[in-house]
Amino acid sequence: MAKGKNVLTTGDVARICNVAPRTVSKWFDSGQLKGYRIPGSKDRRIPLNELARFMKANNMPTEALPVGKIRVLIVDHESNGTGALADCLVTRGTYEVQTARSSFETGAAVQRFSPHVVLINLMAHGIDAHSICQSLRTSEEHGATKVIALGNHLSPQEMTALMQKGFDAYVSNPSDANEVLRKIEETTAIIY
Repeated sequence: MAKGKNVLTTGDVARICNVAPRTVSKWFDSGQLKGYRIPGSKDRRIPLNELARFMKANNMPTEALPVGKIRVLIVDHESNGTGALADCLVTRGTYEVQTARSSFETGAAVQRFSPHVVLINLMAHGIDAHSICQSLRTSEEHGATKVIALGNHLSPQEMTALMQKGFDAYVSNPSDANEVLRKIEETTAIIY
């Protein structure tokens, strides 16, 4: 398996789980293991975080999972708040962090950095959070990337709308670094 990939083939999953590729296909076809098929092909792809969830749910050993540092891209036009959050994530030791200050920079960073998680400040000037989320959702290569919205005091209606628009999670108080960390861990199924 290529380092840094968020999506695995059935062969990759079979090696990690120490089973035959046909067994992985059966898990996929029965709906136990979620993923998607390559259009125009019978090939299956399984997001890494889905495999981690499946292995934990079935009490399988997870030592073989290719878990390294979680790559987080922070999208915000401000460097002060972004820098503090990035420093907090880096000091935890389990995150590799990059920042982007515009929608254009975000697109370039996603291609270059291939983040597991994208944190987007909804109040950032010049950044279209909804378009970024939609672009990631429709991308074959980056569709498994988790997108977390950072907003201030979001109303229940705003929270519901974010989830309906494809965001994986939201943080209503982004100045609370522990809440941001908790959302990252929840969405990426980090295994301890």
